[in-house]
Amino acid sequence: MRYSGAVPRRRLGMRGPVVPMAGLGSWNTWDRMEFGAAVELIGAAVRHGVSLFDVAHYNAGPHAEDATTDVIFGKAVREAGIAREEYTLCGKLWLWDYPASSFAAQIETSLERIGTDRADLVVVGDFLGELDLRSVLSDVSELVRAGRFAAWGVNNWAARDLGRACALAAAEGFTPPSFAQLKYSLARRSVPEGLPYGRLLSQAGLGLQASDVFEGGILAGRLHPRRKIGADPGGIRERIRASFPLVMRAAERFGATPAQLAVAFCFTHPAVATVLFGASGLRQLEENLGALTLLERHGPELREAVAELWLDRGVVDPEASWGTA
Repeated sequence: MRYSGAVPRRRLGMRGPVVPMAGLGSWNTWDRMEFGAAVELIGAAVRHGVSLFDVAHYNAGPHAEDATTDVIFGKAVREAGIAREEYTLCGKLWLWDYPASSFAAQIETSLERIGTDRADLVVVGDFLGELDLRSVLSDVSELVRAGRFAAWGVNNWAARDLGRACALAAAEGFTPPSFAQLKYSLARRSVPEGLPYGRLLSQAGLGLQASDVFEGGILAGRLHPRRKIGADPGGIRERIRASFPLVMRAAERFGATPAQLAVAFCFTHPAVATVLFGASGLRQLEENLGALTLLERHGPELREAVAELWLDRGVVDPEASWGTA
């Protein structure tokens, strides 16, 4: 199944920017490719309308890897001849060492490594324990005023903390968050589809970015990935691996690939504006974009077809950060 048009765009929440429905992530992506292949892929992505790139400097907390994926991305964009206004840059601000590692210093370093002077939006990362929300909102708002980025969201925050941030922003005139980037997939639905986030999405007008939609490649058929992959809230990864024959069966029912089914499913959530995925070549990018054709043809049927694949139901807490206490 192929998709031949330009990737459509959606608004990322009521107050967020208009973004492509498909975006490319950077974690364990550009630094695993030959440079020429990265240049070719980035150029092709922009031509297809996949012009949102989620790029981070992975150097803190569980991501203290000192990876060069962001540096490689910046070089590849320039080598591909892509002007800054032709793509949307989504950066990250980490909370692991905050406020000792200030947002101003983080964004300065991140943008310098990429080779640009601004992002378009940023994601403020997850955290453990208590957080000084007023300080976070004040620092983010200052960077918005300074033109470093125009909109921001959060990564896998508990719904109650994001709700408090929205309320505090409204009360004190800070720049409010406009979206949440959440782990969301065929198997992991409890947080994005739970009541706490449901209230936020409807009442605060937040948008969703779906991330880790392939469970590190498992839901796309790479059952034993060798690279580092994301966290496993609820300890259900082996169940996800064992469920792949069901994924394959559901995809074949629609004449699609498992990867296309995994991406298309996320778009059936009404708040999802963008699905982020990794791609290591043109063939994989084009295959993943076939999810848009699957969505057009069979969107209303998809949820029923994959109902039994919701594996974190009753396992994780929809209210908590990452779905776990």
